[in-house]
Amino acid sequence: MTNPESASGRKPTAFRLDDRNVRMTDDETSTPGAGEALITQAYLADEEPRLPRSVSTPKSGFRFGKWLMIGLGGLVSLAAGLAVDTLIRDLFTRTDWLGWTGVALAAIAALGLLGLVIREIAGLVRLNRIDHLRDKIQTAADEDDARQATAGLRELIALYRDRPETAQGRKALAGHMREVIDGRDLVKLAERDLLSPLDLEARRIVMNSAKRVSLVTAVSPRALVDLLAVLFENLRTIRRLSALYGGRPGTLGFLRLAKHVLTHLAVTGGMAAGDSLASQVLGQGLAARLSARLGEGVINGLLTARIGIAAIAVCRPAPFVSDNGPTVSDFMGELVSSAADEEKKKEE
Repeated sequence: MTNPESASGRKPTAFRLDDRNVRMTDDETSTPGAGEALITQAYLADEEPRLPRSVSTPKSGFRFGKWLMIGLGGLVSLAAGLAVDTLIRDLFTRTDWLGWTGVALAAIAALGLLGLVIREIAGLVRLNRIDHLRDKIQTAADEDDARQATAGLRELIALYRDRPETAQGRKALAGHMREVIDGRDLVKLAERDLLSPLDLEARRIVMNSAKRVSLVTAVSPRALVDLLAVLFENLRTIRRLSALYGGRPGTLGFLRLAKHVLTHLAVTGGMAAGDSLASQVLGQGLAARLSARLGEGVINGLLTARIGIAAIAVCRPAPFVSDNGPTVSDFMGELVSSAADEEKKKEE
């Protein structure tokens, strides 16, 4: 803001921005009148004026693909409805009991479809709740906000109220919330008392999955079998971790969760970890101790562990505050030991 009045020898005067004597202008050569102040935009010497954001923002036009999917979906639904109606009419023309049987079966199918829709919606709601809760607790820990931490941890306790294995941790955390006034410390206590048993089980799930992938890769004669086994184990691990931490997603929720895991891997550079893992395995001299197939199995097992670590970060309803969570190095020693044992068994 510049005030040319100061250049004319007038005394400095304070104005409120909502004062009627304050006038905004883009012309830097304008001079204020008596008792008036001007506000002009002052540009820095090395700053160039920018175009408005709307210039580079794509305009939302007519979405033909969306209408195409709506139309096709409606046609398929009408075709299915007409087919069922025709079938039931044909059954009634044959005999009444066949027609009523068809009506009963159609009602059961409709109830099943309704149940699937409700389950999918509930699964998506649970995943959204966990994502919101994790962000809330992360913010409370970063800002050391005791009030927000208490509110988030109450939601965490409510999330696990039907889990008997968390009863002791929930009771201990409820006591801490009455005594501790530091928000970050509350989150750390929640990790120690409530989430640590779940974290331990999550590590076991990831470790066992990585071992299975390593073993199947080592003994499988076909690359296609390796690919299918790795894909199956990774999807199975993601689903188990989500159920462990309270997600329990349906089909759509699971697809959304898998997308989040892949996004987390891309952000953290996990998908490009293959070369670094191979270098680490070879750098420890394991190439001389393991056969080519077992070495490949160890690398695939470590990549599976990396996906499991990303799944833990996505499924866990609270961030890691006390530490950075599990790392690939935590699984490497046991995987290598398991592969070495398999090598000894083959030699014997």
